[in-house]
Amino acid sequence: METLERIQPNRQVMAFILMVFLSQTRPEPIRYSVLEETESGSFVAHLTRDLGLGIGELAARSARVVCDDDKQRLQLDRQTGNLLLREKLDREELCGPIEPCVLYFQVFLETPVQFFDGELSIQDINDHSPIFPNREILLKIPENSQPGAIFPLKLAQDLDVGSNGLQKYTISPNSHFRVLTRNHSEGKKYPDLVQDKALDREEQPEFSLTLMALDGGAPPRSGTTMVRILIMDVNDNAPEFVHTPYEAQVLENSPLDSPVLTVLARDVDAGSFGSVSYGLFQASDEIKQTFSINEVTGEIRLTKKLDFEQIKSYQVEIEATDGGGLSGKGTVVIEVVDVNDNAPELTISSLTSSIPENAPETVVSIFRIRDRDSGDNGKMICSIPDNLPFILKPTFKNFYTLVTEGALDRESRAEYNITITVTDMGSPRLKTEHSITVLVSDVNDNAPAFTQTSYTLRVRENNSPALHIGSVSATDADAGANAQVTYSLLPPHDPHLPLASLVSINADNGHLFALRSLDYEALQAFEFGVGATDRGSPARSSQALVRVLVLDDNDNSPFVLYPLQNGSAPCTELVPRAAEAGYLVSKVVAVDGDSGQNAWLSYQLLKATEPGLFGVWAHNGEVRTARPPSERDAPKHRLLVLVKDNGEPPRSASVTLHVLLVDGFSQPYLPLPEAAAEQAQADPLTVYLVIALAAVSSLFLFSVLAFIAVRLCGRSRAASLGRCSVAEGHFPGHLVDVSGTGTLSQSYQYEVCLTGDPGTVIRNETRMPALLFHFSVLLEVLTSGIRQRKNKRHNDWKVRNKNVCLKK
Repeated sequence: METLERIQPNRQVMAFILMVFLSQTRPEPIRYSVLEETESGSFVAHLTRDLGLGIGELAARSARVVCDDDKQRLQLDRQTGNLLLREKLDREELCGPIEPCVLYFQVFLETPVQFFDGELSIQDINDHSPIFPNREILLKIPENSQPGAIFPLKLAQDLDVGSNGLQKYTISPNSHFRVLTRNHSEGKKYPDLVQDKALDREEQPEFSLTLMALDGGAPPRSGTTMVRILIMDVNDNAPEFVHTPYEAQVLENSPLDSPVLTVLARDVDAGSFGSVSYGLFQASDEIKQTFSINEVTGEIRLTKKLDFEQIKSYQVEIEATDGGGLSGKGTVVIEVVDVNDNAPELTISSLTSSIPENAPETVVSIFRIRDRDSGDNGKMICSIPDNLPFILKPTFKNFYTLVTEGALDRESRAEYNITITVTDMGSPRLKTEHSITVLVSDVNDNAPAFTQTSYTLRVRENNSPALHIGSVSATDADAGANAQVTYSLLPPHDPHLPLASLVSINADNGHLFALRSLDYEALQAFEFGVGATDRGSPARSSQALVRVLVLDDNDNSPFVLYPLQNGSAPCTELVPRAAEAGYLVSKVVAVDGDSGQNAWLSYQLLKATEPGLFGVWAHNGEVRTARPPSERDAPKHRLLVLVKDNGEPPRSASVTLHVLLVDGFSQPYLPLPEAAAEQAQADPLTVYLVIALAAVSSLFLFSVLAFIAVRLCGRSRAASLGRCSVAEGHFPGHLVDVSGTGTLSQSYQYEVCLTGDPGTVIRNETRMPALLFHFSVLLEVLTSGIRQRKNKRHNDWKVRNKNVCLKK
């Protein structure tokens, strides 16, 4: 804080020194003269020629004329360059008794800033006659006055100056007196009455003479007054002032009725001839209004407010008169002491209220400062706050320019309130503040800025056309049209991407719309550029990347690749009866065109001829044996496997597997030539076992037929009581639903119709007849040898068998 306080006075001192330097180095002023009382509008001079400027340059550079007294007494015709009188000038009103009478003015041009100093001398004309303050002058002269005695008379006043002013006095012809014209040091002419002959009161006690004042005009003007002379008895001593001249100093802010000083005159006569009275002698109206004197004490008091800026000193003539009519003259010089009672004045001559933000150093304002005080009270310092991008430059006399330091930034600050402070050097210091508001106009120097450099939008496939899928947004730090942003789609990098048919954008708000329904399986993602352009001149723009992700819908069902479901001959999986639990029967292979959880597939055994024999792994579709096959299991099995995805709602597909339980590698199940050749090489024991198996099988078949006949007879009897509906399928009798979680403990189920409710099926588990049981034991003994010999080559055979199915 202390540093700032030290810097501020330094800047003010430097500005003051620069102002003084410029005032000392200014060119000689241009000088003109004009007679007073010249009519307004009269031609004074041709400024264009005198200033050395080109035709029309005054108008182009916004020239103007400013007078020092702040009154526009002159006017400038910018088109012709003529300097004209704005009003009729009265020299006496402007300058009074001061000669020469000069009106100071300045001519300044705004662009670029240039100043010229001018002086207009106002020449006097003889338009005033001398005037005496009184119509009659009374003189009392003692009769013993000797010839050659001089008696001062009251002078006449002529407002004109020079040769047109008062020149001499004359008096009417008489035998005792004449008039001499005496020149005063101030330039005034006083009349003195000179006695030429001795007086005799008894002979002539009174004289009446006419005093005439003549000026030097052509023709001359005159004024008269009556001089009345009374011849008095002898009073041979006139009053004399103790000091002459008296000098006094009075502060200009002294209150009314303040004492100024007291004068003293003594008269050595006695009686009434020695008593002295005081009065103002030959006082002007200004002096009479400003001062008063006590006739008895000689004390002078202030009767009017003083103003140093108008009158700096007064010279008052005092007359001391005794009772015998004799008088003495004294002079009082009163100096008005300046007091800092006038604050500095600031006058704006030119002001620019709006500046483009990219403008270089620019003149904001031209102004003039003035202080009507004098000395240190009239010295001024001009300053502005330090934290603003503006500087003050003194240019001419007390003229300053306020300019920018450089280009401004509207986005940082759009308005500046600048306080210009003018402080004088008086005590106490007085200051004047003037505020200027400068607006920074916008220039399109900022491109629109997206809120994100890239946008990721997600839209679910199978959407409806014209669906709003998202928005982009950009802001522009400029203002007005420079900040109005429009949006557009940019050409995609991929020339094969039909962007115009996929999306559209609202140019006003950046909303993006899908123009048609999207298909995840055809187009999973695409990206494109979006442009944001403002409405400035020239326009500015920016880009952002938009990536659209198409979200998958569960609109595709699983597709089974294996086993093939194309209507060709079904593939039959061969499983040896010697397989252990967990034996890999086959694997269902399926795919889903969707993605994510919509493509997560699970496998489920929906139906099976033998529910407890096979199982399907839910995650990989592998069909394995749930337990080792037994001799009681049917040789043919049909499995219905459900493939289901994880979508919402889920979609599914089903596949049918045919499984054949085999004991060996007979020709019907191994159609390939190499398999037949391999079978032909089997040892003789195997042949015998097969023959035995065929015999037992024939016996078993006959037993089954007999058992079926018995069952049919039983059903025909039950038909009289009620009917039973039996579901039909490719494998009659043994296809059951295993979609639930439970398992069956027995290998076979039979359907029994109850007579109480037609159409109702009750499943009842029964034991296998004894015949079937014994057959299975025998079959197990026969096949045990074959099973042991075939286990060694089982895996190779399984692979070949699968290849056969694939070729089908």
